[in-house]
Amino acid sequence: MNTNLINEFLWKEHVFAVVGVSNNPKKYGHQVYKDLKEAGYTVYPVNPHIDEVLEDKCYHSLSELPEKPDVVDTVVPPEVTEKIVAECKELGIERVWMQPGSESEKAIEFCSRNGIKVVHDVCVMVKRRG
Repeated sequence: MNTNLINEFLWKEHVFAVVGVSNNPKKYGHQVYKDLKEAGYTVYPVNPHIDEVLEDKCYHSLSELPEKPDVVDTVVPPEVTEKIVAECKELGIERVWMQPGSESEKAIEFCSRNGIKVVHDVCVMVKRRG
């Protein structure tokens, strides 16, 4: 994976949205959200099934967010990621980080065809500390 691309994604001024955030501290979506938040990023939780996480308002979709995120981090099954990247295109979001297990060839190819930069097969928490 391209180190320069990863560094661009992890720029401190970037606003993140974590799609697939969870209230369960054992779940990956919870850990990713908490890690980015504690690292000082502006980060929005997105999950259509919950209203709050870590005392923050949880948004039910990307279109509900108060500002357009610079990076959308997916922690969802691949078929959900495929829907999320289509929503990113509609909203003009240009960077998607697919956490390991959330990527699919279809979603990656969609991003390539539509000018969305994508990072996959690496964990944002590992690379942030790396």
